[in-house]
Amino acid sequence: MAPPASSQPVSRTAAKGKSIMTISAARLKELQSRPDAEIDYSDIPELDDAFFETAVLVTPSAKTQITVRLDSDVLDWFRQQGKGYQTRMNAVLKAYMESQRRRSR
Repeated sequence: MAPPASSQPVSRTAAKGKSIMTISAARLKELQSRPDAEIDYSDIPELDDAFFETAVLVTPSAKTQITVRLDSDVLDWFRQQGKGYQTRMNAVLKAYMESQRRRSR
């Protein structure tokens, strides 16, 4: 077997099954208990009039439920990507549609 070409193999740093949500929930509770006066907002830019002059409201488009026949390997690959695979499939199709629209202009 050939050695890895891109990087050295390393052991995992976290044990499987340990939830980050438990840690995040505790951190969130701690942050929520802080008074606003203790929060440092210096790294957040002000939203001035110039921002709102160029801001665009984007609302999600309505979805239509359909039945579509896909190759098994295509569907399997998207499902392996995890939760939200249908949204990603829609994004791929939308990107293709938009590129074809640009080409036809």
